[in-house]
Amino acid sequence: MDILLLIVGLGLILAGANFLTDGSAAVAQRFRVPEFIIGLTIVAVGTSTPELVVSVLSAAAGNSDVAIGNVVGSNLFNVFLILGVCALIRPLPLTRSNIRRDIPFGMAASLILLAVTSDRLICAGAADRIGRIDGIVMVALYIALMRFTIRTTKRPEAADAGAKKPAALWLAVVMIAGGLAGLIFGGDMFLKSATEIARRLGISESVIAITLVAGGTSLPELASSVVSLLKGKSEMALGNVIGSNIANILLILGVSATIRPLTMGGITTTDILMVVLSSLLLLLTAFTFRRKQIDRWEGAIFLMIYVAYIWYLIR
Repeated sequence: MDILLLIVGLGLILAGANFLTDGSAAVAQRFRVPEFIIGLTIVAVGTSTPELVVSVLSAAAGNSDVAIGNVVGSNLFNVFLILGVCALIRPLPLTRSNIRRDIPFGMAASLILLAVTSDRLICAGAADRIGRIDGIVMVALYIALMRFTIRTTKRPEAADAGAKKPAALWLAVVMIAGGLAGLIFGGDMFLKSATEIARRLGISESVIAITLVAGGTSLPELASSVVSLLKGKSEMALGNVIGSNIANILLILGVSATIRPLTMGGITTTDILMVVLSSLLLLLTAFTFRRKQIDRWEGAIFLMIYVAYIWYLIR
């Protein structure tokens, strides 16, 4: 039964990703909003809903390590696995704004995560935690960052008269809502069945939390990014990953810590440093060989790093 639910959940994820991509592209075309911004906002926040639900509920229940571990694992999954897979399928072009603004913002978010979880470095004997004030500041930073990004991104030129007309607005909204529903319910079904299978195989709860929970809640990002790429919407795929990572740290952990301060629990400094490393490597890819794109070989390296990290966790 779990295997059947696994397959059904995967089907819902793929169908939801298809609807979400088409609906979002229609909205972008209708209002002349850059595809990257749609990916950074509507798609990124929408596909981060599973992380938001898991982290907020975990925080409310006092399971801080699950809340933080979910975000840490999701961000690593997003960069190393999703961008790795996308780059292997097709090299991802980077715009000047990606290089000068968006990727550095992602790097800054990861450094903020390192700062708010390193209390012991500031005050000897203190416990590493994300306090309520930290959470409020992080949410405020996220709102300011999104506002700045939207205001400083140029709108594309109006489409020619002979260009293909976008779908009706109501239809695009229905497609986006239906796509998000498919991603969320399909991801939940896939996650629960995969977790049950893992438990039957004797995999520990801690490894399940960092790998399957984080990977399961990131399945919407994976599906929507790959589908966007296959449909020629590479900017939307990249915006989805960068936007999701920023939302995971500043918005999701910010909201979670505002509800209840988060302690690190079983999450180590090594795990947080891996998030910083993922952002740093993404930044470095923008400057390799003066080619403004994430190449296939760089995607392969991302995947190898992710596999090595998972091996480190379960060894």
